[in-house]
Amino acid sequence: MKKFLTIAGSDASGGAGIQADIRTATLHGLYSMSIITALTAQNTTGVQGIAPTDPAFVAKQTDSVFSDIRPDAIKIGMLANAGVIRAVAEKLREHEGRNIVLDPVMVASSGAHLFDEEAVSVLKEDLISLADVITPNIREAEVLSGISIRNREEAVAAAAEIGKWYGGAILITGGHFSESSDDLLYRQGESTWFCATRIDNPNNHGTGCTFSSALACNMALGYELTESVRRAKDYVRRALALQLDLGRGSGPLGF
Repeated sequence: MKKFLTIAGSDASGGAGIQADIRTATLHGLYSMSIITALTAQNTTGVQGIAPTDPAFVAKQTDSVFSDIRPDAIKIGMLANAGVIRAVAEKLREHEGRNIVLDPVMVASSGAHLFDEEAVSVLKEDLISLADVITPNIREAEVLSGISIRNREEAVAAAAEIGKWYGGAILITGGHFSESSDDLLYRQGESTWFCATRIDNPNNHGTGCTFSSALACNMALGYELTESVRRAKDYVRRALALQLDLGRGSGPLGF
């Protein structure tokens, strides 16, 4: 059995974060492990509180996992602050993690920035270089590139700008395009678009977490990156199409 490791925050309501990651890996037939970077008090209406894990304990969790059951793929999500980012980067470098998918959770769906400037700097300098692929949404790609993204041409320009300092694959997820959900895969100067019509479903809490986890799972299963992206996108679209409706706000995906 292939093994999957998620390094992310816990979502008390179960729609995103660690809970969404484990659910996704289980449905892909992988064994799941988790390193908790933060506890969150949140539900379908929003986030009520965040309690970051002590960086030293994040490091201890990582040592525990890698010293016993080595993961075949790693998904990284919410990292809370610069100290946690440094701890994760140091341990992944020490243990030589592979098939790393980094979802740079920096901007909330409301548009609010979750990271301060120090955390963004540490993310760029210490951690992103270790990832095989990063999966920023449009707002996060704007932060990483410094380029405003309103159309496909600007998405390619932003990916190219990120590619000047990051050598891995860049997957800009298009869930924030107004009329479509097209995703851009950019690597080594080449662009590939994964095009799809938007599924009308306001219950999309945890979409980014689910997508990046599905991508890591498919990489662990041995699929090439382009096919892994295609399969992950199809998985998320099928989950959205189930039209699960839970909670008073933006509910979780179906499964």
